[in-house]
Amino acid sequence: MTTVAEPSTRVGRGWALRFNLAWVGVMVGFFGPLQILLPNQAEAISPDHKELVLGLVTALGATCSLVLNPLWGALSDRTTSSWGRRLPWVVAGGLAGALSLLVVASARTVLMMVLGWCLVQCTLNAAWAALTAVVPDQVPREQRGAAAGYLGLSQMLGVLLAIAVATLVPGTGGYLACAALLLLSLVPFVLARADTPRAAGAVPVPRWSRRELVRTFWVSPRRHPDFAWGWLTRFLINLGNAIALVYLLYFLRDELHRSNAEAGVLVLGAVNVLGVVLAVVVSGIWSDRLARRKSFVSAAGMVMALAGLLLAISPTWETALVAAFVLGVGFGVYTSVDFALITEVLPEAADRGKDMGVLNIAAALPQVAAPAIAAVVVTYLGGYPALFAVSAAIGALGALLVHRITSVH
Repeated sequence: MTTVAEPSTRVGRGWALRFNLAWVGVMVGFFGPLQILLPNQAEAISPDHKELVLGLVTALGATCSLVLNPLWGALSDRTTSSWGRRLPWVVAGGLAGALSLLVVASARTVLMMVLGWCLVQCTLNAAWAALTAVVPDQVPREQRGAAAGYLGLSQMLGVLLAIAVATLVPGTGGYLACAALLLLSLVPFVLARADTPRAAGAVPVPRWSRRELVRTFWVSPRRHPDFAWGWLTRFLINLGNAIALVYLLYFLRDELHRSNAEAGVLVLGAVNVLGVVLAVVVSGIWSDRLARRKSFVSAAGMVMALAGLLLAISPTWETALVAAFVLGVGFGVYTSVDFALITEVLPEAADRGKDMGVLNIAAALPQVAAPAIAAVVVTYLGGYPALFAVSAAIGALGALLVHRITSVH
């Protein structure tokens, strides 16, 4: 069994539509609970300690993601089924993820919430890791900016759909709706069975060796410095974003005293998606045409930091609307071009799934760190204005460090 060293045949619109529809469903599975359902469930179970409960549930769930995402990626690298390397993990992860959402829906205690959400993270990350590796497997470099742009758009549409579903169908019904949408979205991509190499030139699939599997998760920063810088900058920008968003529902409810905070989250999500839509595809295509990635990622990180700074200076509903749009524009540019950038600093073609999984840790680890940082800042270091200032500072640092990458323009 071999895998393509570097794909050269351009992917078509049908492939892109099926691939991005699958991502919409995966995002619904993750973010329907995260933005609305879990916060409300935490408040229902422990109203006096809702922040602590939500932080515990999301942090432990994200910890599972840290471990399992690169492991699923590495296992998909070594899969030799007739369905290909990635599809079996998309199917298994989607089915198990939908069942796991039903476990969370039935939770009536903090322990069951933790166990259920950890199960969701463990299972859905199999589909996430496999779908992430599909891009460097099948999309040529000169098309990855555009592909990542559409991917970013589909992810944001998935988040908005998730918020809408969780707002309109609260409680257990919301979890059921998220599970159903997750499964339906995966059907076209799975039935197409388009999980085969698209170009000539191949490298051996990694061997099944427990020792080699464990050893392969370490990517030496000395041997692969651009991979290390790509990981660090991704972590910092995502951490800044996560800190700003982790208590968004509570910010609207407790700081701004919005009577319907859930509807406020939906409005801000829609404004945010508008900014993403205006920027995500255009910036990816533009990045492809200019053959440049770093300047786009750096500028996007600074724009995202500006959104946090606006809220730090003026924590009001009107400012939140402006900040949501600014954040959307920045995130739209960032999510498309950064994804293209990281696919170009992967050390080995045979380990794409594992290496993309390691880079995905940089996006998942902030979900562990952000609740802890946010809880301390909000409680002891100045409340929500301080929280947004910290978010801006961390994101800006990541935007500056991206220029340390030398192998990508």
